[in-house]
Amino acid sequence: MNEIQNNLFAFFNEGKAKFFEREVDNILGGTSERNLCGRLAIYLEVLLTKYGLTEYFSDTEYNRKQNGEVKTMLDDNMEVVTINCDLIIHSRGNEMGNDNLLAIEMKKSTRPEHEKISDKNRLRTLTKSSYDEVWSYDGETHPEHVCGYQLGIYFELDIENRTYKIEGFISGESEFEMQEVF
Repeated sequence: MNEIQNNLFAFFNEGKAKFFEREVDNILGGTSERNLCGRLAIYLEVLLTKYGLTEYFSDTEYNRKQNGEVKTMLDDNMEVVTINCDLIIHSRGNEMGNDNLLAIEMKKSTRPEHEKISDKNRLRTLTKSSYDEVWSYDGETHPEHVCGYQLGIYFELDIENRTYKIEGFISGESEFEMQEVF
């Protein structure tokens, strides 16, 4: 990981620690993934200034890009699909150099395997810098399709065993995995 990605991972880990500290009853109570992502977003939002990310936002289910258009990406078949990631840290299009920082997909371990694979594929795509040069990004104009997230995190909660798994995506590849108890 480069310095930006290390900083983002430290940022995520600190927010995750506060999330588990404050939300364990909520998690164990079977609350929906949307609620849990919303709660995690709050803890991350509070940390933005500490990590020098004052121009960024912590948004759940955000689906807009420049000019209010719906965010899209290209799938492996080069077809345009609309997207909204569970939780993103981004500038809402205001920063040209590093608009998209962190994409997080949260999933409960009891969800079907095809949903988990879909989330991981989304993170692979979102963290690519381009796809066969289709997503050109010159630093002056935004690419037509969403890409270029510095770090993608797949965050799976196993409530029954009180564990979680993290899989990190960088440049379209799974780069690391970890599992811990909460």
